[in-house]
Amino acid sequence: MRPEGCHTSLELSVIIPAHNEAARILPHLHSIVQYLTARACAFEVIVVDDGSLDETAAVVYEYAKRVPSIRLLRLPTCAGKGAAVRHGMQAARGHRQLFTDADGATPITELVRLEQALQAGAEMAIGSRSLASVRSEFTVNARWHRSLLGSVFNAIVRAGGVTGIADTQCGFKLFERAVTQDLFSVSCVNGYGFDLELLYVAQRRGYRIAEVPVNWTDQPGSKVRIMRDGLAMLRELMAIHRNAEKGFYSDRVIARELSSLASSSPVLE
Repeated sequence: MRPEGCHTSLELSVIIPAHNEAARILPHLHSIVQYLTARACAFEVIVVDDGSLDETAAVVYEYAKRVPSIRLLRLPTCAGKGAAVRHGMQAARGHRQLFTDADGATPITELVRLEQALQAGAEMAIGSRSLASVRSEFTVNARWHRSLLGSVFNAIVRAGGVTGIADTQCGFKLFERAVTQDLFSVSCVNGYGFDLELLYVAQRRGYRIAEVPVNWTDQPGSKVRIMRDGLAMLRELMAIHRNAEKGFYSDRVIARELSSLASSSPVLE
């Protein structure tokens, strides 16, 4: 039986930003394909190779030859996680659009929790390690220093204008298509702070945001450097405020079909 919410048209797009992920991406990619295929929903998986210097693109390309639902998009140089996610979201064709990290720290099976939030009336649903960590039915395996510094960072973020959200940085977020096209049409932060920009703009435009506890396990080989990237995100938060003062986020863009992007062929080499 087809799960509630699935249709014959393209129901879901999954966007995976990837930079030098040749050693880690295949297990997560395979789990996504298996899970969504079993659900009998029409879906696509878009891997955005963010200027990788390893064999990420080749690994995904070989897998995509066997799985037609996978699209590979390539950026010529490393532009940043925010730029990669934005590129994938603007090329996506699904009624709902999820981005997830390449390491699979949040398993794809957690998608159903975010979908339930949208079915209940939210317009975007974001995974939360913070909410999960205080509930016994969830598992959050994170190194203690990351948890501590993450708590400090989130406190600063709340003071900086993104309020009411315990975990802004979990790389597992689901959007209705119209919201995606609106938010990513004005987003301009290319680094890890892009999550802050999305939430900042979404709150000011009145979108209904649901923060949902999810299982999460820290994966070896993380690209995030807590102090360096934390400071960079704080600089990006200040840039977001400057952009807001200049009116960059003032008008809600009417959602439109980006047919030229959605119908473009993946760049394969």
